[in-house]
Amino acid sequence: MDWNKAIAYGQLVNAAYDVFAGKAPVTAGYDVAATIYANDLATDASRQRGEPAAIVAMSLILQAQESGDVVVAIRGTEGIKEWVQDAKFLKRQFTRVAGAGETEDGFTDVYDSMKVGQGAGAATVVRWLGEHPWKRPATSLTICGHSLGGALATLLALDVAANAEAAFQNPIVYTYASPRTGDEQFVAKYNQLVATTNRLVDNADLVPKLPADPPYEHVVDAIEMDSFTLIPPRIRLQPNPVCWHIMSSYLYLMSLELGGPGIPPEAECAQGDVVHGLLEQLKEKLQSTDKLADEFTAHPRRKMGGN
Repeated sequence: MDWNKAIAYGQLVNAAYDVFAGKAPVTAGYDVAATIYANDLATDASRQRGEPAAIVAMSLILQAQESGDVVVAIRGTEGIKEWVQDAKFLKRQFTRVAGAGETEDGFTDVYDSMKVGQGAGAATVVRWLGEHPWKRPATSLTICGHSLGGALATLLALDVAANAEAAFQNPIVYTYASPRTGDEQFVAKYNQLVATTNRLVDNADLVPKLPADPPYEHVVDAIEMDSFTLIPPRIRLQPNPVCWHIMSSYLYLMSLELGGPGIPPEAECAQGDVVHGLLEQLKEKLQSTDKLADEFTAHPRRKMGGN
C-alpha cells in the first residue's frame, strides 16, 4: 500500500468533516464536484427519542485537477457513539446488490439516505456518478471514509461495483477505523466484486472491533498501526479511546509509517510527560529477563494463579 496516497485520501476525509463544521474545505489538487447529504442520526436511539431526521453534509465528491480520478470522501459521525451505546447492531438485507447478505441496519439506513444534493429529486451517488458532466473523463474512482464513514464507504464500494457505469465499477477503497459492516455472505460478495481495499486500523481503536464477530465480519485483512505496544514498550498517543479513534490520530500514525514526524496529533492526544514517565518505567522493567524475573519474585502476587 502507498502510505502517501493513504494520507492524501485521509486528508480529503478531513475536508468532508470541515464542510459539516461550516468551514471551507482544504482539497489541494482536487476540485469539489458535489456534496452528499444524509441522515447521519438514523439510529435506533435517535428514533426512540423522537428526533427528526437530520439531513446534513456527509461527504464530498471530488475530481483530481491533473487526472480523471474521482474521489468520494465520507466523514464519520457523532452517531457512532449512539451505535456503541445502543449495542443492538441489528441486521437487515442489503438489497442494492443481489446475494449480498445482511448488513448492520443503522449503517444501512444512513447509506440509503445518502443523496447528491437536497430535495425530492436528489440522485443516489451511483446514479449521479454516471450522469454528471465531468470536467475531465473519469478514469478511476477512489472511495475513502473514516469511522462510520468507513462502513458507508464499504457499502458504496459494493454498490458501485455492481451497479454503476463501467468507469466506476472498479473502485479503490481506503477506510480508516471502520466498524464491521456486514455478515459472512456480505463479505464474500464484497471481496468478489471489489478488488482493492485498504482497511487501516489502529490496534488500540475500539470501533473496528464492533459489531461483534459473529455475525459481523470485516472485509479484507487490516493494515495495522499501533498507538502503543507492550513489547517493545512504545506509547505514541495518550491512552484514551477518543485519541485512538479520531481521524487526526490516524493521519499522525500514517505519517510515522513514512518515517515522520510529519502530521502532529491533536494537542490533547500527544504523548505527554506522564505517559513518557510511565513508558520509561516500563522500559526499565523490561530491559532484561533478570529484571523481569526479579519483579515477579518480589511481587506479593507472585503466585500468578492466586493463593
